[in-house]
Amino acid sequence: MAKQNPTKFATENLTADPSIDPDEVAKFAAMADEWWDPEGKFKPLHQFNPIRLGFIRRHLIERFDLDERARQPLTGLRLLDIGCGGGLLSVPMARLGATVTGVDAAEANIGTARHHAEKIGVQVDFRHSTSESLLASGTKPFDVILNMEVIEHTADRQSFLHSCTDLLAPGGMMIIATLNRTRKAQALAIFAAEQILRWLPPGTHEYEKLVRPDEIREPLESFDLNVTGPFGVAFNPLTRTWFEGRDVTVNYMMVAVKD
Repeated sequence: MAKQNPTKFATENLTADPSIDPDEVAKFAAMADEWWDPEGKFKPLHQFNPIRLGFIRRHLIERFDLDERARQPLTGLRLLDIGCGGGLLSVPMARLGATVTGVDAAEANIGTARHHAEKIGVQVDFRHSTSESLLASGTKPFDVILNMEVIEHTADRQSFLHSCTDLLAPGGMMIIATLNRTRKAQALAIFAAEQILRWLPPGTHEYEKLVRPDEIREPLESFDLNVTGPFGVAFNPLTRTWFEGRDVTVNYMMVAVKD
């Protein structure tokens, strides 16, 4: 039997969903084996992860009045990691006690995520799907949706944000992280990071698909979500560490609550 091409399978089965860009799916599926290599193509995400995790943990504890001293403070929360990739956020969220569903349009990514979670004994419901398909299946709404570094790879931002909003339970929180569409982001996050430093494979990001904060805020507020942020995230090249700050011209995060 011929070996199945996971990229081809992923793009052929989910392209009916309006937010899916087959080229973007194929791009990340081709790198699926490297998700958990801290020195591989996803090295920047491994370096970025502590800041993301700290931000998420802090906001969820505050929103849901959880015990920050607990070993698993997120126990009782149903969490969706949309565009989960290899599970770099799904796995630590499950370790913190959340009941996690990780969804990605690339089947190869889901295979990698499942393999890693099983290897270390962490339970996550990984699914080869999309926000639109998940919604159509009648899935129960989630308390938390992580929408991290995904929206800039979608074909239809409006449809994507709308489906995510519909998947969010009343009182729930969605956290979004992305790159701003500025010339500074183009210079640092695309030209320098991809072409000069080779932190990311060339073509990982396209300037025209980067997203300004107002392009997230306006549709989410039209869906009756309460949006805060943007909150800036920056990189210190001397210490090679990420930190939270006021500069939102490159990386930023936003928080939306369904009151």
